[in-house]
Amino acid sequence: MEITSPRNPRLKLVRRLQKSARARRESGLFVAEGVRLAEEALRAGLPARFVLFVEGLSPRGLAVVEGYRARGAEIWPLSSEAMRSVSATETPQGILLVLPFPALPLPSKPDFALILDGVRDPGNMGTILRTAWAAAVQAVYLIGGCVDPFNPKVVRAAMGAHFHLPVRQSSPERLGGMLGGARVYLAAAGEGKPYTQADFRRPLALLIGGEADGVSEAARRALRPSPVHIPMPGGAESLNAAVAAAVLMFEVVRQRSTG
Repeated sequence: MEITSPRNPRLKLVRRLQKSARARRESGLFVAEGVRLAEEALRAGLPARFVLFVEGLSPRGLAVVEGYRARGAEIWPLSSEAMRSVSATETPQGILLVLPFPALPLPSKPDFALILDGVRDPGNMGTILRTAWAAAVQAVYLIGGCVDPFNPKVVRAAMGAHFHLPVRQSSPERLGGMLGGARVYLAAAGEGKPYTQADFRRPLALLIGGEADGVSEAARRALRPSPVHIPMPGGAESLNAAVAAAVLMFEVVRQRSTG
């Protein structure tokens, strides 16, 4: 039966999850919206609490619906008006999944990890997670008041990284014992050696600071990172956090691929 009422309990839950980090934490659920994200969730084997879709969904979207139906998930058709009432986008694609937080294990001794300190912009966070997935980062640790990694804007920008890459909240003090001896490198404008001169072949964690304040003193004290910088001959004061993270992550990939 098609859901048409915005007062439907499932739609009320979706709206809470879209708007509230607390609701996501307390329920252990988040929202993935759009065909491509839904395809990636299905491909990754993530179970769905329920799936909402509109009639007239694209064949790719309908294939996801049928894939989840075959796995025993709740499937609910919605009217277009009802979908618009729960969508976090201006132009809904017609499919929305409510998913549990992925239970991805952390490596005991990560060879390549990423630490984000105070990254508050959802677009930057999502872009960093997507890039980390592409670069085969093994774990991402969040410290210093980062944006909720399951914020809808983060999830959309990450494009499926959440289904493959373990992401954990931590603190600088606890994190030291979770890195298994990996060396921490700090991206810092004008500090340390140029990043291409650092040895990124050994186990490491890259530490990236937030857009406004950079890396906190608490992180510097607890993690004792080695600073590296990205030379900027054009004279700009700094790079966007997501861009700096991408440059450093793929320098790790480059060094390790060339022996």
